[in-house]
Amino acid sequence: MDPFDAASYQHNCGICRSSLTTEQGQAIYTAECLHCFHYPCIANNVQLGNLCCPICRAKWNKDNVPFQVPPPQNNNLGAIPLLLPFRSQLQPHVYFPQDQCMQEPKYPPEPPIFSDDEPLPSSTSSIQSCAPQNITVKTHKELPAISAAESNPNFPVLVSIRAPPLPDSESHGRTPIDLVTVLDVSGSMSGTKLSLLKQAVTFIIENLGPSDRLSIVSFSSSSRRVFPLQRMTVDGRESAILAIQSLRADGGTNIAEGLKKGTKVLEDRRERNPVSSIILLSDGKDTYNRSANQLLNKLPASIRSSDMQQDIPVHAFGFGYDHDPNIMHAISDVSGGTFSFIESVEMIQDSFALCIGGLLSVVAQEVRLTLRSASPGVKILAIPSGRHVNEISDEGQQGVVHVGNMYAEEDKQFLVYLTVPELAAAHTNTSLLEVFCMYKDLASNELMQVQGEKIEILRPEFCSPAEKTVSLEVDRQRNRILVAEAIAEAQRLAEIGNLEGAQALLAQRKEFLSTSPASQAGDYHSNLFEQELREMMDRMASMKLYKRSGRAYALSGLSSHKLQRATARGDTGFSGCRVVQKGSFGARRAAESGAATGESPAAVGVFETPAMLRMVEKSQKRNQSEPHQV
Repeated sequence: MDPFDAASYQHNCGICRSSLTTEQGQAIYTAECLHCFHYPCIANNVQLGNLCCPICRAKWNKDNVPFQVPPPQNNNLGAIPLLLPFRSQLQPHVYFPQDQCMQEPKYPPEPPIFSDDEPLPSSTSSIQSCAPQNITVKTHKELPAISAAESNPNFPVLVSIRAPPLPDSESHGRTPIDLVTVLDVSGSMSGTKLSLLKQAVTFIIENLGPSDRLSIVSFSSSSRRVFPLQRMTVDGRESAILAIQSLRADGGTNIAEGLKKGTKVLEDRRERNPVSSIILLSDGKDTYNRSANQLLNKLPASIRSSDMQQDIPVHAFGFGYDHDPNIMHAISDVSGGTFSFIESVEMIQDSFALCIGGLLSVVAQEVRLTLRSASPGVKILAIPSGRHVNEISDEGQQGVVHVGNMYAEEDKQFLVYLTVPELAAAHTNTSLLEVFCMYKDLASNELMQVQGEKIEILRPEFCSPAEKTVSLEVDRQRNRILVAEAIAEAQRLAEIGNLEGAQALLAQRKEFLSTSPASQAGDYHSNLFEQELREMMDRMASMKLYKRSGRAYALSGLSSHKLQRATARGDTGFSGCRVVQKGSFGARRAAESGAATGESPAAVGVFETPAMLRMVEKSQKRNQSEPHQV
């Protein structure tokens, strides 16, 4: 949100919005940031522990504030009463007794149905006036040829799809979102953690547009909808920021209650934006559900599915060393979202920025990749697609991968393993696969189909040395899958106490990768895969270290690999390769400008998209200009 001009508030109180004329008999207070308030209004605000300007959020020096500042008053619901009613036509969540500014506002009971979402603008999204842009489809064979006399029972082909870009780099005309933040405000979040959380959510609010809608849910021992699903107009953003600033930490940790409340906000809404999502943050272990299965059984069906067709993905953020990564990963995994491990408290805003950079750039939904055998004897054996559900039917004649939604310029790559029969006659080609991509284009709200080029392979009598050269694109993707499998197995071994076996497995896979054709060619991503294995080994050096950070680091990495989508994990800031899955932002740009393979390394391995990068850089610039206040 752009800074508010102090001059625009000189005639009205920044809290109750009524006139500041002295004829009304009320004292006027002018803050050091030059915003003005009725003395009783701001006194009540400060008595509740707020030392930030309600308009511009400038932190006031308590020595310059002529009011008593008591310790924060907790209400065990994670929020103190707000001093500003929401300015839309929605039912306000707080109200003022007439002519009694000094009396504390009261919360009315929550409605049984959250159907009070603010209506969408008449035009759901200006992006729907844009012409559709196609997803691009590319394919690579492991080898350009197989001799006619040979058969290959496990021949890999790489199928890649890339989503189109946003209409412009400033995200004008993008698809609007309904976003619910479900925030842990238990007692362990007090102090610096809560201060940084408020700053991070404020950053999200500032980057939402007037067609986006946001709701805020807080939870500790119980849960409360602190802010209804409201459009992020100028007034809406200001009210949302006031709601965030009202949060206070107290009580236990009941993640299931928070998620049920957040899901209910989206389920009960009267109108729907094209994209919906939940952002969940917690720093502690659930004190009401001791296992992931116990918690998952309490979640609504709309965020529990096995077919990756969920309308409400939950992007979970585990904050610090005391959260339960098993539960947070399970929630994200079952809902089709991502799990990020925020190891350093200073990284929370950048981690959120990485996530919303993607969520605010969805360009395609219901993406489905269809593969069909193009010759007799060619059969589809397997499609290792991670969390994306795949189906192989008609005795291997057809395969389908359900991709779901895609962010702008996001890549998804899938290895397809085929049986290729021998041929009676040499010097002909064998057609392997026909490739089709179906999806809903959000620019035009139309169903689209794109057909890729038919995949063919040469069948000479004898293969030349050049025809035995392995495709680096195929080998790179194979390396990525091997890394993901190694981390999953090492994590399983670590959970049963076999750290020695986990270390040996990771070391063996790292050695194998170093001898692969892609690594030998100096492939940037394959080198990053080796670094990832080395980092995982370091975090499994002891059981104490594994429980402290290794488990969360491994599960966050697996979440990223399964969805081929960036997750935050690390402690060194976004300049280090340990923070964002598969490398730093600077490293990605360097790789794109100097790849050994001649093709943009963005195609695999580095999952962050340009929109994600821009949002993180925006967050970093904001942090540099406005360091956090605790």
